[in-house]
Amino acid sequence: MRFSLFISVLRSLGPVIIGVSLGFTLSLLSVHWTEEACYLDEGEDVTSGQDGLLKGARKPNSISAVNEVESEEDFEPRIVPYKQVQPSAPKKVFRAKYISTELGMRERLFVGVLTSKNTINTLGVAVNRTISHHLDTVIFFTGSRNRKVPHGMFVVSHGDERQIWNMFQTIKYILEHCINEYDWFYFVQDDAYTEADRVKSLVEHLSMDRELYMGSPEEFIGGEMEGKYCYGGFGYLLSRSLLLRLQPFLENCRNDILSARPDEWLGRCIIDYTNKNCVSEYEGLKYHHYELGKNSDPSKEQSEQFKNALTVHPVSDPEQMYRLHRHFTEIELQKTYDEIAKLQAEIKNVSVVAFDGNRSAQWPVGINPPFEPKSRFEVLKWEYFTEEEIYSCIDGSPKCELRGIDRMDVADVIDTAIAELNKKYMPTLHLKKQQLINGYRRFDPIRGMEYTLDLQLEVVNQKGHSRSITKRVHLVRPLSRIEIIPMPYVTEATRVHIIIPLALQDRNFVSHFLEVFASNAFETNENAILTFLFIYDPVEAQQVNQNDIFASVKAQINAYERKYSTVKIPWISVKTETPSQIKFMDIISKKHPVDTLFFLAKVTTNMNSEFLNRCRMNSINNWQVFFPIHFQEFNPDVAYHNQPHPATVDLVKDAGHFDRRSFEESCFYNSDYMTTRTRMVADVQENEEILESLDIYDMFVKYSGLHVFRAVEPALHQQYHYQDCNPRLSEDIYHRCVQSNLEGIGSRSQLAILLFEQEQGNST
Repeated sequence: MRFSLFISVLRSLGPVIIGVSLGFTLSLLSVHWTEEACYLDEGEDVTSGQDGLLKGARKPNSISAVNEVESEEDFEPRIVPYKQVQPSAPKKVFRAKYISTELGMRERLFVGVLTSKNTINTLGVAVNRTISHHLDTVIFFTGSRNRKVPHGMFVVSHGDERQIWNMFQTIKYILEHCINEYDWFYFVQDDAYTEADRVKSLVEHLSMDRELYMGSPEEFIGGEMEGKYCYGGFGYLLSRSLLLRLQPFLENCRNDILSARPDEWLGRCIIDYTNKNCVSEYEGLKYHHYELGKNSDPSKEQSEQFKNALTVHPVSDPEQMYRLHRHFTEIELQKTYDEIAKLQAEIKNVSVVAFDGNRSAQWPVGINPPFEPKSRFEVLKWEYFTEEEIYSCIDGSPKCELRGIDRMDVADVIDTAIAELNKKYMPTLHLKKQQLINGYRRFDPIRGMEYTLDLQLEVVNQKGHSRSITKRVHLVRPLSRIEIIPMPYVTEATRVHIIIPLALQDRNFVSHFLEVFASNAFETNENAILTFLFIYDPVEAQQVNQNDIFASVKAQINAYERKYSTVKIPWISVKTETPSQIKFMDIISKKHPVDTLFFLAKVTTNMNSEFLNRCRMNSINNWQVFFPIHFQEFNPDVAYHNQPHPATVDLVKDAGHFDRRSFEESCFYNSDYMTTRTRMVADVQENEEILESLDIYDMFVKYSGLHVFRAVEPALHQQYHYQDCNPRLSEDIYHRCVQSNLEGIGSRSQLAILLFEQEQGNST
């Protein structure tokens, strides 16, 4: 009984007793080990590694060595003198001009066309017109050429008519000038048509490190040599790696291989020294070609081999080349339309399972969604039109005749609507237009031009019964054919010659103009020359010695020249009864070199360095002229009615607006002006008044052929002033001047407040 009780107690307290005992034992053991590790006998050797540290385990509770207290008492701080590190001369790192050069990137495809002196102006031109706008680099190789090279073609002449020699020189030219720029090299004769997009697609699927000789394989003449070469008539592809491997042996090929045909000679060379035969298929990709029969019509060729061909040979004349190009272009265009229709169908099918259902798919499918205005000022305006008239006119009239490009646009939209309706309902129903009831259009900057048409149609069924119905249709003319236009290089180092014409009524603005221009140009040493053009009428010119109307202006010019010793402000006097921009520029143009950059402005124009730089960048000699749209300040008495006038005007809608009807400021080169002016000579001889009825803008638009660039310019301000509109100018120019005066008075809200106050005053 007692034994069982003892066992039960022991069973409950046993784990506790064992745990406490084990804990004491382990703690005593750890204290013993720590004491041994911390206190070393004086006679014991200690092996240290780098920096005097012990090899092995670090002491757990101490960093200092023996006699720690004594070492702390003997420790004295020591000042380490600062020595400035002499910067070593940085190594000059060579950086390539282009990222592609530094990264070793190459273009994908080079095209070499083998032509001759007799065919370069016929078949050669036809090849260039059919493939050059699809490919990045096309070079024509010929033995000799005529003095006049066809326009737009890069021709390399080897100076010898021997075909084998020309092929050798062509490969040598490629190895010396182009081998590091391209991955694939395509050679074709000028009597073969090439479907350029298919060749590009082929090389895009080929690895650039393959040694490949690809084309139409042919047996060697006589059958003496094993292997096959690529027939030159259908063209052939050579990889960069294959040409690099062939490069050391090219001279041997010229001396050792005898052949009558250049393509066979090249094939023998490649097989002998690289052991590569011509292949028509590689990794599932085929080099399709088609041999064209005599007098064959491309539109009647129906074989799959013809439809899939990369090249077609032989082509007898340029007309046949153009017919082939049209045929293959239509095939590719139809493929594109089919792909678009397929994608549209897929989008519609997917949109069914969307949260909003079919409403989640934009209309038309694939076109950007409509623009969403964020305020009432951004709401797009719809224009109402009929087949004869439009109800939003440039001059603000409620209604005007629909003509010119607008009339063509409306007619094209109606025809398109009828064609699409017939495509949808035929052959069950046939629709004919009776009249346009209502038409609406607006330009959406995101989508394009949108149309809504209410059409009255005659519907005829298959039995010949007809009736008249009204149908509303919606159309979109999307923004398309966007392309990047390469621009010539320009620099901001060009000197700008600023021309300021001054009439009698402009004298009061000179003081403010010179003050602003001095702070923006004279004090900053801007690379610009200011020239004043004083305009006298015949009476004022006769009295210039007794009473010079511009005497005060000339005095101000002299004062600024004395203040800024490095500045000269030339001026020119002109006598005329009818001031004209073209007449003024005729005088100024003769006094400056042809490479002079002019900026023609008004004395009320305020400019700065930011604008002058844009004038330099946007004016390109023999390419483009620049007509900026300045910010026109409103009449301060209207804009700040019953308020103090601010010292400076901010670029806000209540202070002014961009005057799109003003074409007074312009940037152009003297050479462009002289060339354009020369083209006017015949018209001027017939009608001398044309010099007075046109301004510089109209002259460049009608006679230059240059790009006329027009854009808003926030760095170009013009003070408010009333313009004297010259009635001798053309009706359009005079009307623009009048509208500019009216729109420059104030904003609609400001004018409305004045009218309201006037009405309130009249009522009282």
